[in-house]
Amino acid sequence: MRREIVFSELSFIINGLLFDVHNELGRFCNEKQYGDCFEKKLQEKSIKYEKEKILPKSFESEKADRNRKDFLIDDKIIVEFKCKRVIERVDYYQAKRYLISLNKKLGIIVNFREKYIRPHRILNSQFVDTHN
Repeated sequence: MRREIVFSELSFIINGLLFDVHNELGRFCNEKQYGDCFEKKLQEKSIKYEKEKILPKSFESEKADRNRKDFLIDDKIIVEFKCKRVIERVDYYQAKRYLISLNKKLGIIVNFREKYIRPHRILNSQFVDTHN
């Protein structure tokens, strides 16, 4: 059984930009610096995006503006930046929460602290296609 890669072309472009950012800035900047550089590269490629969009509240008593994702690319892919020794399980859970909250199919987490970045793809098994 052959599986189709979700948003393969857009993912390929995003990954290329992430590698460009890492090559340009190295391993020891902060998330905001990587985000600014990535944003510039998205603009240069004329790729539609939203930066630091605030997510809806997860539950009634949650404070407003509590959660915000780093990037939403072309209203399809959530991209989350990390700058830490290792990506932890909690980082995957966070990305999964964002995917479910916005009903998006694919998320990418990248840890810029690594010597060689390895963007991680996360699929939302609860995604509901509302365009059919």
